[in-house]
Amino acid sequence: ESIIVQYEGLTTDRQGAAMDHHYDPQQTNDYMQPEEDWDRDLLLDPAWEKQQRKTFTAWCNSHLRKAGTQIENIEEDFRDGLKLMLLLEVISGERLAKPERGKMRVHKISNVNKALDYIASKGVKLVSIGAEEIVDGNVKMTLGMIWTIILRFAIQDISVEETSAKEGLLLWCQRKTAPYKNVNIQNFHISWKDGLGFCALIHRHRPELIDYGKLRKDDPLTNLNTAFDVAEKYLDIPKMLDAEDIVGTARPDEKAIMTYVSSFYHAFSGAQKAETAANRICKVLAVNQENEQLMEDYEKLASDLLEWIRRTIPWLENRAPENTMQAMQQKLEDFRDYRRLHKPPKVQEKCQLEINFNTLQTKLRLSNRPAFMPSEGKMVSDINNAWGGLEQAEKGYEEWLLNEIRRLERLDHLAEKFRQKASIHESWTDGKEAMLQQKDYETATLSEIKALLKKHEAFESDLAAHQDRVEQIAAIAQELNELDYYDSPSVNARCQKICDQWDNLGALTQKRREALERTEKLLETIDQLYLEYAKRAAPFNNWMEGAMEDLQDTFIVHTIEEIQGLTTAHEQFKATLPDADKERQAILGIHNEVSKIVQTYHVNMAGTNPYTTITPQEINGKWEHVRQLVPRRDQALMEEHARQQQNERLRKQFGAQANVIGPWIQTKMEEIGRISIEMHGTLEDQLNHLRQYEKSIVNYKPKIDQLEGDHQQIQEALIFDNKHTNYTMEVNILQCLFLQCNASSSDSLICCCTSCIQFRQYVVVLSRFELKIYLRP
Repeated sequence: ESIIVQYEGLTTDRQGAAMDHHYDPQQTNDYMQPEEDWDRDLLLDPAWEKQQRKTFTAWCNSHLRKAGTQIENIEEDFRDGLKLMLLLEVISGERLAKPERGKMRVHKISNVNKALDYIASKGVKLVSIGAEEIVDGNVKMTLGMIWTIILRFAIQDISVEETSAKEGLLLWCQRKTAPYKNVNIQNFHISWKDGLGFCALIHRHRPELIDYGKLRKDDPLTNLNTAFDVAEKYLDIPKMLDAEDIVGTARPDEKAIMTYVSSFYHAFSGAQKAETAANRICKVLAVNQENEQLMEDYEKLASDLLEWIRRTIPWLENRAPENTMQAMQQKLEDFRDYRRLHKPPKVQEKCQLEINFNTLQTKLRLSNRPAFMPSEGKMVSDINNAWGGLEQAEKGYEEWLLNEIRRLERLDHLAEKFRQKASIHESWTDGKEAMLQQKDYETATLSEIKALLKKHEAFESDLAAHQDRVEQIAAIAQELNELDYYDSPSVNARCQKICDQWDNLGALTQKRREALERTEKLLETIDQLYLEYAKRAAPFNNWMEGAMEDLQDTFIVHTIEEIQGLTTAHEQFKATLPDADKERQAILGIHNEVSKIVQTYHVNMAGTNPYTTITPQEINGKWEHVRQLVPRRDQALMEEHARQQQNERLRKQFGAQANVIGPWIQTKMEEIGRISIEMHGTLEDQLNHLRQYEKSIVNYKPKIDQLEGDHQQIQEALIFDNKHTNYTMEVNILQCLFLQCNASSSDSLICCCTSCIQFRQYVVVLSRFELKIYLRP
């Protein structure tokens, strides 16, 4: 019989070639890399080199013989790389690259490199091992390479309780040898010198091969040879070690011991799996018998349970009512006995049935057997459905019993409660419909509307508070119907009346609220229009009053420029009249908007605009008065303009004459002054000379009279200044309008003059219209 030895990363058949497997090169550990001190150990102890050479050669041959070959000298037979590549193919089950068949050194190096590359591809890091050393037969390098292969393919993938490689193999040995006396495996060197460890491993797995009780700790050679011979003969593990070498060495080579012990691990792991498979077959047979019994039990238990359910459901579905409370109480007591005495055992049977079914299915699934299919109508789902129907009928029966009892108990109580609540509600609703249908808001002011709204909100709160009572009344009536109350028709009629009245109250409440809010909105709109009317009417009214005052104001001007300025200002005022008329129309439009709202929505206005006393009629009257005053003002300005033009003509006329007469009078005055200073001759001569001046002055008098006439017109026209001349009748000309000399012998001097000139022998008096000469006393 073929024994399969399988472990992670490698699967081999003891009687056949190695089988292919999948390996992840990323899975690395400390034992995937060669130990850095292996070459140093070889140099320190030649005995170790001898042990490694024998052990590694035997290990390689244990695999190469599967391919029909072997090696004799480990450092010589691997030099060409061919057997090295073959060894890797056997232990891995994979094909390597095609080897070179030449005998030259370059061909050998190429083959060894292919082998080393393959080892490296498995995640092994080769340190200081090159193809040239292997080809040259370097024993140290060759042994190091073989140890690397053993680590990777025989030891690395050993796993025991989450430990792997060397630790895993050591733990496996410790667990297997723990029950044996005088065996204490702590390492892979001195712990194995007495041979008891090897014998314990064999006895643990194959106790018939070794009589462990006859072994002695003080006879290591016998123990070692016994273990090596039995392993080679019965376990197909080649003899890789010499008992003499181990006993004769103070510290056996660890790598050699590990290599040999790993062969035990693989051999016994495969045997243990075969034994486990045999035990499993026996268990399968026992499980099958148990499963058959479970199937029979399930069928019988399911049939009994379904039959009980079919008998019980009709009893639970019986809804024949009773007229007396005692009869209904007896039915309730029978139902409680069913729940307390008859149903609990059946519940346990149902639970046990489901447990048996699930257990059976689990066992069949674990045994790779088809799932159990009960007889038709006896599936767990069928039983659950039947049980659900039972519980539904049970629930309905219990609810029916309780409802019937509650119905009989509560009928009179609910009827009385209905009458009380209905009476209270009807008393509260009395007069509410008439109150809600009032139209007192039609004649109310805005403030009154707001007060009505507040009052209505309070009523709505009160109405909402009574909603619960109406719902309670309806709920009681509904419950009386459900309990089949004998006087349900009268209860329903009264409840329907209350509900209809309640709905009507709700509709009337909503209707009144809408009417109040609509009226409030209209009055607020009118109030805003009134306010806007007042804000615009007041300044416009002031403007019109100011305009009327300005248009009627008398004006006094003295020059043509002043009247032209007034005319320009009046023209500017007339230019503003179109805009003013638009403002007037806008103000009247606001008033018309109020009138339109009042007519459209039939609003009953209680009074006039509260924000102003200015009426549209007053605005129109003042506007019409302004329009009438404008042409009057135009006429007055035109007449004044003509008058000022006439005054300007008088100024020019007076100025032209005054500019001539003034200098003439001034000249005459100067001549008279000189005469008074330069008087020569007798007084008679002087008087004669003055009379001649007087004659010439008298001849000039018509011009003076004409100037006086013009001055008279200017005074009548109230002209007070004249830019065309610097002479005035009062200052320059009127002092000396006429010169007249008269000699008088009077001793007295009558002087009504404004100016007089005193000489040595006479006085010349200048009055307004004449010049008089008086002799001095």
